Amino acid sequence: MSQYYHSVTLDKEKCTGCTSCLKRCPTEAIRVRDGKARIIRERCIDCGECIRVCPHHAKIALTDSLSDINRFRFSVALPAPTLYGQFKGLADITFVLKALLDIGFDGVYETSVGADVLSAHIRSLLKKPLRKPYISSACPAIVRLIQVRFPALRENLIPLRPPVEIAALLARKHFSLKWQCAPEDIGIFFISPCPAKMTARISPLGNSASGIDGVLSVLELYGPLERALSRPESAPLPQRAGLAGGMGWAVSGGEAAQCGSESFLAVDGIHNVIRALEQIEDGRLGEISFFEGLACAGGCVGGPLTYEYGYVARMRLQRLYQQLAREDRDCYRSGVQADGIDIAFDRDIPPNPVLKLHPDLSAALDMLARIDKIEADLPGLDCGSCGSPTCRCQAEDIVRGYSSEIDCIYKLKERYRDLAGTNGSNAGAPIGSDEIKT
Repeated sequence: MSQYYHSVTLDKEKCTGCTSCLKRCPTEAIRVRDGKARIIRERCIDCGECIRVCPHHAKIALTDSLSDINRFRFSVALPAPTLYGQFKGLADITFVLKALLDIGFDGVYETSVGADVLSAHIRSLLKKPLRKPYISSACPAIVRLIQVRFPALRENLIPLRPPVEIAALLARKHFSLKWQCAPEDIGIFFISPCPAKMTARISPLGNSASGIDGVLSVLELYGPLERALSRPESAPLPQRAGLAGGMGWAVSGGEAAQCGSESFLAVDGIHNVIRALEQIEDGRLGEISFFEGLACAGGCVGGPLTYEYGYVARMRLQRLYQQLAREDRDCYRSGVQADGIDIAFDRDIPPNPVLKLHPDLSAALDMLARIDKIEADLPGLDCGSCGSPTCRCQAEDIVRGYSSEIDCIYKLKERYRDLAGTNGSNAGAPIGSDEIKT
C-alpha cells in the first residue's frame, strides 16, 4: 500500500524515550528504539493521542501557517465550531467571525453549514434499508482506524463527504460568485482542532481530492484572534450562515442528535471507540442504526490542537448553542441546501492491511505460531521497557525481525544469570548478601 502524508511527527531532540506514547497509541504504531520513539508510518492514523500524552511535547502536528493565506488572491476561513469555545465570555459567534476578517482573511464561511447539509442527507439515508449500523465518516481518525483495525466495517461507513469538505465546496462556489473571480483564485483554510484533518486534506478519504487548500490549528490562531477580540469594534459584525444544529457537531452526540436517529450510539475517546467497534464487528450492537465515533475525549472540543481545556470549551459551546437555537426558532430559519454540489464519495475507502503478518496464508500461520510460542515465554507484564507496547507486540516484532528476545529486560536478566551460573558459584546471590564471597 502506498504511504500517505502524516501530520503527526516526532521532535527527536525533545524525545526521552519515556514510553508514554507507546502505551497509548491505538494502532500500536510507536516503538522506542535506541532511546527514541519511532512512528510506524503505515500504522499511524494521526489521531493525536501521542501529542496529548507526551510529557515532553516531543510529538507535534505539522499544519499550515497563517502566512499561507497570502498565496491566494482571496482567502476564506472555515472555522471549526470548536473555535468558538476557546474564548471566555464570548457573547456571540459573530465576534469570532469578525476577528477572522481582522487578522487577514477576506471571507468567512462556517464549517457548521456543511454539518447542516450533511445532517439532512443522513436523515434521509437512515430511512432506507441498511446493513446496521451506519457509521459516521466525519472523523478522519476513526475512518483510518477502521481501515487498519476493522476493515470489514468499511461497508458501514456513510459514503458522504465530512462537513468541512462540504463547507469548502459551498464556500468556494459562494465567494467566487460574490467576488466575480475564478474558483482557483480562492484559498479555503480550515481552522482545525486536530491533526487528522491536515492528513485528510493531503491524503483524502473517499474522494480523489480535497476542497481545502490549507489547515491551520486552533492553537496557532488563538493568540491573534484573542487580540482582535479585545479591540473595539470598528465595523459591522458579519451575519452567520449556519444553524445551531451544525455547531452541535463539535461535541460528542451532536451529530447523532441532528441526524434524527431513534437508536444511536455516540462514543468519544479513541480507546472507547475501539471497544465499541469491536462489539459492532462481533454483531452485538444490531439494535442501533447509527454509530458516531469521535477520536477525542468529549468530541472535537477535546482535540489536541486546541487552547482551552476540552470540557470548559464544551460548556461554553453548549451555552452558545442554546442561544443560537433560540434565534433560529424565533426567526424560523430553515436548513441550508447543498446548492447543487456533489457531497458523495467518488471512490471506495480501501483497507490498510498493515496488521497482516504475511500475504501468504501458510506463511502467516507459521509466523502466528511462532509469535504465540515467543509470547508464552515472555513475562506478560506489558511494561514497554523493550520498546514495544506489549509482550504480544514484542513477540511479533521478534518474528518480523525488528527486535530480539534480549530487548526484554527480564529475558536479558535471565540470560545474564545463565551466563553467570556457568562461570561462578555466586550466580543468583542477592546484592548485599553475606553469601557473596570476596
